[in-house]
Amino acid sequence: QVQLVESGGGLVQAGGSLKLSCIASGRPASKYPMGWFRQAPGKEREFVAAITSLGRSTYYADSMKGRFTISRDNAKNTLDLQMDSLKPEDTAVYYCAATAHGFRPFQPDYWGQGTQVTVSS
Repeated sequence: QVQLVESGGGLVQAGGSLKLSCIASGRPASKYPMGWFRQAPGKEREFVAAITSLGRSTYYADSMKGRFTISRDNAKNTLDLQMDSLKPEDTAVYYCAATAHGFRPFQPDYWGQGTQVTVSS
């Protein structure tokens, strides 16, 4: 079992930046590929980005490529998502996730509680 807690959400203007963080507890985060998802009001939860357990490989949803950067620090059991050039359509609750069995496509087994990101126009 691994517990995930996100932080760093908030309100930002379009074109701005925000960095989300997720801290893992329980089993060492280094055992799991991890990722970010998001869910906008009235929409299904969607994949954002993922990173392998040792951080050697990443991949992104097409709409986030070039704007978002996923990274991790296994010594601190943390996962980050740097979001740049934010758009109003990036407004959503962002969730940290970990998988025990599926990296690509990412199949979450563990979820955080989510953090709200609001981008104003």
